[in-house]
Amino acid sequence: MWSRSRRSPLAGVSRKTLVNADRRLRLLCEVYGLDDAQRERLAAVLSRLAGDELAPTSVREPDRAVDVHLADSLVALNLDVVRGAHKIVDIGAGAGFPGVPLAVALRESEVALVDSQARKCSYIRELCARADIENARVVCARVEEWPEGIDAHDVAVARALAPQPVVLEYAAPLLRQGGCLVDWRGRRDPAEERDAQDAAGQLGLEREAIRRVEPFEGARDHHLHVYLKVRETPGRFPRRAGIARKRPLARSS
Repeated sequence: MWSRSRRSPLAGVSRKTLVNADRRLRLLCEVYGLDDAQRERLAAVLSRLAGDELAPTSVREPDRAVDVHLADSLVALNLDVVRGAHKIVDIGAGAGFPGVPLAVALRESEVALVDSQARKCSYIRELCARADIENARVVCARVEEWPEGIDAHDVAVARALAPQPVVLEYAAPLLRQGGCLVDWRGRRDPAEERDAQDAAGQLGLEREAIRRVEPFEGARDHHLHVYLKVRETPGRFPRRAGIARKRPLARSS
């Protein structure tokens, strides 16, 4: 699976690291029922990360990235709503997680990877090209300034993006009624969860579940927060770019 020629991006990676990454990736693909072609695409993602010092993430070593990036992304496949989604949007895609692994796993789905930074968008485009991922497309735009995305998605995903009320405001306009947001979170924060509940009510969303997950051995305080779009989002959303972070929705909004 791994190419180790002098020109390979993995030339500086130890054999032990590659063996550990290969073993973990094979197990991960068995858990989620992914075939050899999908495994090769995920391996290509790991290779690209390891070989690019400018990749927009601090976790690049294959034996860590297989857990921190791939396993943590694919854990959303435990949700039926994700497995059944036809159109998915990854908000603030960054280095391509969780959207890129989900695109590999869900070949019949269309995955939009939205990020406002040109450097990150360029990186994700090349990543998808090298890994031969054809059902993902990069949208280089502020999410509040992407009218084509309004009401167009079954599922929105976000990982380590912003305070939850902000993420809810980004996601709600992009979801069709009946669609879901899946927001990756760490340790639970009761105050932030209360603020998120208040914001959700204003956006036409309703919290459906908070799922504790263990995407890889030793993972602690990992949760998927799932919000269902139960009503149309009011027409005043999305607000202008940057306003959601500057003035997050509160009880008095």
